[in-house]
Parts: sequence; structure tokens; C-alpha cells
Amino acid sequence: MDGKSIYELIEGEKVSFAAGVPTVWQMMLGHMSAGKLRFSTLKRTVIGGSACPPAMITAFNDEYGVEVLHAWGMTEMSPLGTVCTLKNKHLPMSVEDKMKVRLKQGRGIFGVDMKIVDAEGHDLPWDGKAYGDLLVKGPWIIKAYFKGEGGSPLVDGWFPTGDVATIDADGYMQITDRSKDVIKSGGEWISSIDVENVAMAHPAVAMAACIGMKHPKWDERPIVAVVRKPGTELTREELLAFYEGKTAKWQIPDDVVFVDAIPLGGTGKMMKAKLREMLKDYKLPGL
Repeated sequence: MDGKSIYELIEGEKVSFAAGVPTVWQMMLGHMSAGKLRFSTLKRTVIGGSACPPAMITAFNDEYGVEVLHAWGMTEMSPLGTVCTLKNKHLPMSVEDKMKVRLKQGRGIFGVDMKIVDAEGHDLPWDGKAYGDLLVKGPWIIKAYFKGEGGSPLVDGWFPTGDVATIDADGYMQITDRSKDVIKSGGEWISSIDVENVAMAHPAVAMAACIGMKHPKWDERPIVAVVRKPGTELTREELLAFYEGKTAKWQIPDDVVFVDAIPLGGTGKMMKAKLREMLKDYKLPGL
């Protein structure tokens, strides 16, 4: 699976509506940018599997005229959970405010109930600010794994998704991270997705993955592993400076590690467990 093959398949089959995870589209957009290519038929794409970077939504929409629909789901949900479409009240909004909505994974489809809870299991408000563990239930959402393996996956009838999310007053859900990927630093949570999104907005970055590294004082500190775009130059200092003003200072990564490739699974999702294994001998600067 590579950008050239995907682009040629879309063009050859005259695809008008496509779906994929961000890393797959990143490879394709990189191929198109290098060759100054255009789409002849593609009009819309659904992006799920992991959060879509704002820079990717902008590239699809502004450069190629392709509408991006953010979506979220799991195999255990058969598989769709939410789709993000604008409500009528959003249509008069500015481009920036519409983007804030499009970055969310959207509202639950018919048959899917959602809620977010804190560490003690208490329901959290739908205010778009409080974030907690995302739980779902519905008639086609998992009740048990094959042959009962692992026991019941449900908590009081709800399935814990492993995602951390917010839900706003209109019911729009936004994934802030996978629970296993959230970085805890000095008692505060840092979203690896937010760190990655800033890096992905840099014109020399082809792919970025943020992981937490052990720190004796702060528990964990974020670093970002980066694959440069072919033919570009980018230093650690330049990328860290790019974060200034885009996120809180304490959320800026402590380091940038340049790699040839970020490990991907069969569906194109980043495999952070393998990335951590690759960097098992890494030490944070100054330690």
C-alpha cells in the first residue's frame, strides 16, 4: 500500500467516494503534491481510524476540492459509531469555526448511545470541555467476545471503547486520545493527538507520532517522532520553534526524533507500541 498505487486506483476506477485512515491519505497526498496531480472524480472521503489532522482536512478541501467527513467507530460496534456533518446553524459560521466542528468525530448514528465518565465511573457533562473515558451501547454493539474470551467486556451494560473524549451540548463527540496513549506530565494530561496535529501542519513533515517518555520529576514527557518529506530539511530546533504559540509551553515536546518510517498496522494505523520498542534505548535530553 503506497500513495502512488492508491491514487492510480482511485483515478483508474473513477472513484467518487472513498474511506481511509489518515496515514493512508497522507501517503497519497504526498505523492500528489510531489507530482502536482489532481483528482478527476473524487468528491468526498470519510476519514476514521484515528483523528484527522486539521492540515489534512484543509489540503483535501482547499487544494483538491474534496469534502472530508470525520467519522469514528470500532469493530466491536459493527463498526460505525459517529459521523460528523454540519448542522444548519453551523453553515453561516466562519471557515475557522466550521473547522472546529469538522475536527470532531461527530454525532452518534441511530442506535448508538454514548457517554463519558471519570476515573470513578461518574457521568461527565456534555459541555465540550470535560473529557473522560468514552462508553457506548446499542443493539449491535458487542455483548461478548468469541467463546467468552476475557469475560464480559461490559461495564453496567456499557462497552468501554478505550478512547478519551469530550461531548458538546449538540452531541458532537471528539476523541482527545486513546487512553493508553495519553501522556501524564506533572499531574496534567497531554493529548498525543494535539502534539501530532501541530507537527503535521509543518510543510516539511510527512508523518508524526507522539509518545510519552519516562521522566523522574514529571512522570512522563512527550517526544515526537517525525518522518521528513522527501527533499526537505528540518531540524529539531526548527520544529520545536514551530510549536510556539500553537499550544501551551508545558505541552511542547521535549525532543524531536527523526526516523525513516513510523510503524503502521495492516489498516494503516500508527503502531505506537512498536514505536516505543524502536525507541526503548532513547533518553530524554538532559537525563
